[in-house]
Amino acid sequence: MSVTIYHNPACGTSRNTLALIRNAGIDPVVIEYVQHPPNRATLVELIDQAGLTVREAIREKGTPYLELGLDDPAFSDEQLVDAMLAHPILINRPFVVTPAGVRLCRPSELVLDILAEPQRGAFTKEDGEPVIDEKGQRIHHG
Repeated sequence: MSVTIYHNPACGTSRNTLALIRNAGIDPVVIEYVQHPPNRATLVELIDQAGLTVREAIREKGTPYLELGLDDPAFSDEQLVDAMLAHPILINRPFVVTPAGVRLCRPSELVLDILAEPQRGAFTKEDGEPVIDEKGQRIHHG
């Protein structure tokens, strides 16, 4: 099964998502998109296939979003994509691509919806929240 993650190793959500993919026994293609951003066509396709608007795919926290004035609704999707390509840190993370679909995995356990392989054991997120039990079953909170 081919799985690709657009990963930012500095991001806990991205690290948790990658660990969940590996917990299913999958060795994904890891693209560190801040250094190696996707081209325009790929970025637009990722956003579209994930069912998001361009605005929903932009990360505001810890990025030049406000400095660039991107909160102005006058910016077109095309202009927003231009900004994401010029400043890849603006691309929210992590996007994961599998044969079952594309998701922006926030929270990280959204990746479970598009992984065909089962989890192979217990998994706890970096913040201590258990997500998968010892039988490989998803733990539902709430």
